[in-house]
Amino acid sequence: MRGIGWAGLLAIVSAQALAQTATLPPIEVSAPAQPPAAASERELTREELAARPIARIGEVLEATPGLIVTQHSGEGKANQYFLRGFNLDHGTDLAITVDGMPVNMRTHGHGQGYADLNFLIPELLGGMRVRKGPYFADAGDFATAGVLNLGLVESLDRALVQATVGSFGYWRGLAAGSTPLGAGMLTGAVDATAYDGPWCRGDALARFNGLLRFVQGSAEEGFSLTGMAHSGRWRSTDQVPARAVSAGLISRFGTLDPSDGGKAERFSLSGSWASTGEYGTTSVSAYAIRSTLSLYNNFTYFLDDPADGDQFNQRDRRWVWGGELAHRLPWQAFGRAAETRFGLQARFDDIRLGLFRSAARALLAPVREDHVSQQSLGLFAETTVRPTPWLRATAGLRGDWMGGRVRSDAAENSGSAGEWIFSPKGGLVLGPWWDTEFFLNAGMGFHSNDLRGATIRVDPTDRLTPLSRVPLLVRAKGAEIGVASRAIPGLETRLAVFVLTLGSEILFVGDAGTTEAGRPSRRIGVEWSNDWRPLPWLGLEADIAVTRARFTDAPGLGRHVPGAPNFVASAGVTVDEGLGWFGALRLRWFGARPLNEENTARSRDTALVNARAGYRFENGVQAVLDVFNLFDSKASQIDYWYASRLPGEPAEGVADRHFHPAEPLAVRFTLAAQF
Repeated sequence: MRGIGWAGLLAIVSAQALAQTATLPPIEVSAPAQPPAAASERELTREELAARPIARIGEVLEATPGLIVTQHSGEGKANQYFLRGFNLDHGTDLAITVDGMPVNMRTHGHGQGYADLNFLIPELLGGMRVRKGPYFADAGDFATAGVLNLGLVESLDRALVQATVGSFGYWRGLAAGSTPLGAGMLTGAVDATAYDGPWCRGDALARFNGLLRFVQGSAEEGFSLTGMAHSGRWRSTDQVPARAVSAGLISRFGTLDPSDGGKAERFSLSGSWASTGEYGTTSVSAYAIRSTLSLYNNFTYFLDDPADGDQFNQRDRRWVWGGELAHRLPWQAFGRAAETRFGLQARFDDIRLGLFRSAARALLAPVREDHVSQQSLGLFAETTVRPTPWLRATAGLRGDWMGGRVRSDAAENSGSAGEWIFSPKGGLVLGPWWDTEFFLNAGMGFHSNDLRGATIRVDPTDRLTPLSRVPLLVRAKGAEIGVASRAIPGLETRLAVFVLTLGSEILFVGDAGTTEAGRPSRRIGVEWSNDWRPLPWLGLEADIAVTRARFTDAPGLGRHVPGAPNFVASAGVTVDEGLGWFGALRLRWFGARPLNEENTARSRDTALVNARAGYRFENGVQAVLDVFNLFDSKASQIDYWYASRLPGEPAEGVADRHFHPAEPLAVRFTLAAQF
């Protein structure tokens, strides 16, 4: 482990200092608070997010009970997500938005639903709304396992700067502040990060983020305009075969292709406006996103090309435009307050994609190149009534059209596709009785497949082998029954039992440029989350999620869903009295998973503990020490099972477990101040 450098640190602020200080004013997020419609729905505050020690930006999402956020190659690309028995890859079946902008990318060069959060400055998050299941009419594509809506702060009450240094060449600097501008507030922030990691060939990560945001008024009567910028470059150590480590060819932190890595950029402009009058609240939001990505990966080494190796380059360059027009109308039903919300959502992606064979980042030959234009239109309506004091009923309907055109370098794979899909939703809330409510939810949803898979005819590698086209939209059906209670003072407990079926796990395989037909599946699970505040300065949390995931066709074949987690647990202790000492201790348990359909190969459990200790002074200065992987667990971040080939091995390769190790014990120190 490399030592920590202390020179050059001045009085500097961490976002945690701002988020946790007793003088922090209330923070408004981008949407008004709404009563939960399902037992698994939660509103997480800025303070709750900031209190968590996180090693990478995406881990802030692990405040969602049952969600695992990990990484398999390099800190510059999108994370890998696991929720409700899904290996969500880089975002499929988990819809994520930031300030009303979709994060998931359709028809993406590296994976359908690719959701990269590296553009975020986590200290400027205002909160997160967590919803699970396809029960919500305002959520469309990818909103099957869950929906995460992240809001940004409206303003900062005091300027802040921050510096952090840590193990393995980690350093980060942040400066942010707000100033009045006319009748509103202008907030700006810049953020720079560098990191090598414990890898034999360091990541050499260089990431820069910026934000400029103007807010006037409130979420129901006002407007906001936000610009965000992100640029990152990195090298990556991908997952490696266990046999190469056992044979001593490489260490746990070694690589078989040191030229892997990538670069990414993202620039966005988003705005929202809302007005409330006699007939309810009308809101309008819009966004424009410019995103580019170039990745070099080699997962199979010399399986396909014994001479030059199997490295490939994926390119994705796109513009995304879209927005939402919605209206919330309060009215009376059964002599009691009722509400109807309806709206229209539109999105357009103009995408240029490329997949190339490469060696040491030198391009050898194109596999396929495409220009894709993809559009979607969503209409939704949802009504909530309360016929009695103890019953709240919600019914909704969503209709989506998605389509577009693919212009491929192979004329046979060019073409157009388009589909409609309609998704009814409904829910009941009974109570409260003794501070306890009961929930029943059911609904349909969908995720989209890569548009190239809906127009493909021949294998792009030889331009001859015929391939079957796949549906553009895949149906999901779900139901949930649960209970939420605060009957015990200081304790909030939630229990949900759910079932979720997916018509097909068909995916477009970006590594090969072809489609892969999946099988229908069903997931049945139980989630139990607990948040206990026995004292104002002491918080205790414990969450458990157990899921059974199986394919539902062909019972004679293996029925296990590869990579589907069946057990996820987390626990935490937070101590914070305001001024003086504060700290946190968190356990995250990622259960063993089947790695093939027969369940003959399995991953191992991964248990990691992170800790934080800090001191907050009266003048706003604070010092924070974060420790990651406190017990130096020799675990994996992620495991796969597939065939690869090392030099000298049979031409057909060797099936093996491939893993990306968890980083060893690491520390990071932050000095913080606000002024």
